[in-house]
Amino acid sequence: PLPIRDHPTPRRRSPPRSPVPGPRSPQPSLPDPPPAGLAGASLPPRGAMPAAAPTPKAVVHQRFGAKARYTVEEVREAVGGCPGLAPQTRTVYRCALDLPGLSVATPGTFLRKKDAEQAAAQIALDKLGIQPTSNIPSTPEEAWDELIARVSGFFIDENFPSSSHPLVGHLCVTLRRTGDLIGRIPLSAIAACDVKVNTLCKVIDPNAEFDPYLVFSLIYNAAKQSPGVSISDNNFWIQSQKPYSSEAVDLALERWSGMSDPVEVEAILIPHALEDEPKTVKINLRDNEHYMGYVAAKLPLSDSSHVLVSRTIGKASSEIRLYFAAPKPPNVGVVSDVSKDVLAFHRDGSINCQVNKRASYISGQTIYGDALLANAGYTRRDSELHAEDVNLCTYYRILLGKLPDGNHKMSRDSILAAELPFVYSRFSWKGPPPRELLFSFCRHQRLSEPHFAVSRALSGVLRSAASSEESGAAAKCVENQNNDVKIDKENPDMFKCEVRICSRKQEILLEYSAADTWSKESDAIQNSALKVLIWFNNHFKQLNKNTDKLSLSECMDGFKIHPNIFLQEFAMCLSVYGKTVVSDSEICSAVGPLSMDTSKKQLESTATLTCVEGPDSGVFPSHGSLACISYTASLVMKDKAKTYLLESLNEFEFEIGTGAVSNQLESCVTQLSVNQTALFVAELPPRNLILAAASEFSREISNISRAYVQTLNILAENCFLEFSVKVLQVTEPLEDRMEKALFSPPLSKQRVEFAVRHINELHATTLVDFGCGSGSLLDSLLEHPTTLEKLVGVDISRKGLTRAAKSLHQKLSKKSLMQTTVPSAVLYDGSITNYDSRLYGFDIGTCLEVIEHVEEDQASLFGNVVLSSFRPTVLIVSTPNYEYNPILQRSAMPNKDDEAGENAGPCKFRNHDHKFEWTRAQFQCWATDLAVKHNYSIEFSGVGGSGEEPGYASQIAVFRRMVRNQEPMCLDEDQDQPYEILWEWPNMSIPV
Repeated sequence: PLPIRDHPTPRRRSPPRSPVPGPRSPQPSLPDPPPAGLAGASLPPRGAMPAAAPTPKAVVHQRFGAKARYTVEEVREAVGGCPGLAPQTRTVYRCALDLPGLSVATPGTFLRKKDAEQAAAQIALDKLGIQPTSNIPSTPEEAWDELIARVSGFFIDENFPSSSHPLVGHLCVTLRRTGDLIGRIPLSAIAACDVKVNTLCKVIDPNAEFDPYLVFSLIYNAAKQSPGVSISDNNFWIQSQKPYSSEAVDLALERWSGMSDPVEVEAILIPHALEDEPKTVKINLRDNEHYMGYVAAKLPLSDSSHVLVSRTIGKASSEIRLYFAAPKPPNVGVVSDVSKDVLAFHRDGSINCQVNKRASYISGQTIYGDALLANAGYTRRDSELHAEDVNLCTYYRILLGKLPDGNHKMSRDSILAAELPFVYSRFSWKGPPPRELLFSFCRHQRLSEPHFAVSRALSGVLRSAASSEESGAAAKCVENQNNDVKIDKENPDMFKCEVRICSRKQEILLEYSAADTWSKESDAIQNSALKVLIWFNNHFKQLNKNTDKLSLSECMDGFKIHPNIFLQEFAMCLSVYGKTVVSDSEICSAVGPLSMDTSKKQLESTATLTCVEGPDSGVFPSHGSLACISYTASLVMKDKAKTYLLESLNEFEFEIGTGAVSNQLESCVTQLSVNQTALFVAELPPRNLILAAASEFSREISNISRAYVQTLNILAENCFLEFSVKVLQVTEPLEDRMEKALFSPPLSKQRVEFAVRHINELHATTLVDFGCGSGSLLDSLLEHPTTLEKLVGVDISRKGLTRAAKSLHQKLSKKSLMQTTVPSAVLYDGSITNYDSRLYGFDIGTCLEVIEHVEEDQASLFGNVVLSSFRPTVLIVSTPNYEYNPILQRSAMPNKDDEAGENAGPCKFRNHDHKFEWTRAQFQCWATDLAVKHNYSIEFSGVGGSGEEPGYASQIAVFRRMVRNQEPMCLDEDQDQPYEILWEWPNMSIPV
């Protein structure tokens, strides 16, 4: 017989019994009971309660999650009443359910909404052929018996052809044949069409989930013992020993009408050799011929009985599968020995050389030899063969979907422009939230669902959420606890979140413990999920390197990595991507750019704009604002002979400064005002991203790039990527909206007026603005009469400085035409924590609303450097007053529910980019220590509000140097001038 592999469960306490050998006969059968290889399997304990059957709605949620959309309609229905009385009515409900690729509705009405929803879910499950897990046997012995009965039922039931089972579609094609093959179907068609068979195989041997050949072997063994079933001795055909009823056959042929015309579809051939590129092939499908025969011809195989089929890839309603040849170990002479020998070879690794690593990676199953990725098959929804094209774009999108940022890109329909943001905000996040993205990533990588443990910072663990259902139940538990505990407004609870990622065997491969705390439990979960996604995203990019360069730090930035488990779980990724030998500067794999350098210089990749059109409206996107743009991305041949439109969106919204788009695109947007358009040439993305976005051009672009594979500069020698961008709308940052809602003039103008007063009181002639950003202060000072003769701005953001240069250039040009006194101006690119001797001893220095954007230690470093080295006569520093935030936020939250939600915990920062916000006591302590240390006097003031409790909205410290006649510092000018002049008036034009 063909034995089933012995996989005893860990709970077995009694010594295993030896497998019982079967009889040596041409038609073997497994002993009953137990079947060979299952003797050591454990049985459920006596008296154990059977698992509760999941509801249809729960099953739909497990398969589709948020993609399942229920629409419940309320209907008034007449009810019987007494004669002579007014007609009585009651409210009843009907429900429609929309799933990816399927929509159903209840034919009748129900008294309760939930009954209507359950009925709609059940109809959808019936059409999809999804069986609830409650019907699944609990032991391998029971599963083996049911598998035999299941396979037999397809052939001994003479009325089976009249059912809507997808296997009938395969059967009808063969019933139209003549000759020996009439009524014969490939054995693998059963695995492709019947979910229950696959589930039973997994109960018998859990490894069947990952090995289609093991499923094939189990079905073969079961078919050998199935009454009324005939198995070919030389091939893998299966058929009924008795003919079906003529009535059932007629109904089947009437329902499964077959194709009216020949159809040509595209499929992707994935060679098992990694050095060979996937390529497009065409399959011609004709009526009265089984489509798997055409698939077999492309592999190539003698007939379709030798074709194995993977599970579906992608969404549940998809029929995209991998088709490949059943591997044949050496020295196998007869079919009946194949299963046993292959399993033996599988154990000792003798057929590993045949494994198709790329196909195995995208399917999560072991695929052997060359494989064909095709979208064809029979479903309960269709009355004929379902067939669609699968092109290179489809293939590379499947690959992209397995990456940490891939689903985010595709959910936004923006593969080339969108990036995974490094900041989460409930108000500005677009697309699926980070928690959902992390769950999706773990599913695609065949990992266990991520485990979230949320705790109060000082009150112990609140809850543990391992799945979406558990999360919902736990949330109610937390809600009940919160109802019983009054939150102390003076010392409110903060939430932390720990995340654990495990393998399917529940071996921990990654743990993350957030150092940050959040006022809302949901924010703690989403931000922690985002941190884990970013970590995975960075390390997936390292897979482009040779595997010996891949480094996994065991403990870093709150992460604890278990390298052995991590490398074991992602071995297939390493084997697929690690074979790509490229330089560190050139990438040609599916996992994006290599560099993990997040220094400001890299993040400030500036786009050079051309063909700028439209008047300057004066409304520019700034850090924290929401920009809405339209754009197109085109691959252009350098000789301009041809242009391929890769991506186009009429409306695309993102928040500036969160990393939500590529650096060059954000640079372009921040240089444009509303209703302006421009072109810029972007860095060429990885070839696989281009092909994922290319759609109908993917095959042609692949041919272009394949010709340049040997140069490493794939596509770069021949093409460039051009973006056309238009800014449609700009929404101010939340911080500005809050300030404008409460103060007139806004706090930003009040801070400028505060600085102007001190400039004129001091009769200052020189001013340096530390952290000038886009030059809003310098720009505003030009609108006020002052004594200033020289303006200097310093910032680390080249994008901001470019904006500042553009604005200052326009205003100073107008002033010079009017022959008014025009100050000189210089903009420096550099860090305000580094000293530059050219800025020593200015009359006044300003640093308005800057220090909260850096870490607290960097804010202290800046204070020490500016007062000890730059030594301005007066230094004005402003920062938000944390104690004033509740007033600002209430003014910006007209929705009472939102307001109540925000006040349920500690007040959040005004801007998600703020690293800290200080109370008055904290700010005064910081400033006083600096003043005493560096011989400055200090006075505190502010703008926004009366200054009474809780103080000013924006708190200000004015430092005054107590000793004026100090000698200039004697320092080496070459070493003490690290700043780069980006723009200077009147000697330089606007930087580009």
